[in-house]
Amino acid sequence: MPQKNGNDSSEIEFSSKNHELIIRNRYKFYYNVNDVLIAVWFILGSVLFFWKETETIAIWFFLFGSIELLVRPLMRIFSEVHLKNIQGKAGSDDNSGI
Repeated sequence: MPQKNGNDSSEIEFSSKNHELIIRNRYKFYYNVNDVLIAVWFILGSVLFFWKETETIAIWFFLFGSIELLVRPLMRIFSEVHLKNIQGKAGSDDNSGI
């Protein structure tokens, strides 16, 4: 009969925390990329807005920047839901052996 190691739950907890850290870092990277894109869209729009010929393109860049501003809170919501799902699965895994 195989013996259970008392460290199984701590190994699962460590694995879960490690996975959570990886997910958090991945979303931080996406947040940073999104912030850079927001800056790029608005800088390009501002520069192109100086000339009458490029005003329409500038307006599109402003629209892209505004859409990126909407993406930021959506990413935050998705990351929280993702992490809660991971934590919920880890909690159910801990209780599966009982």
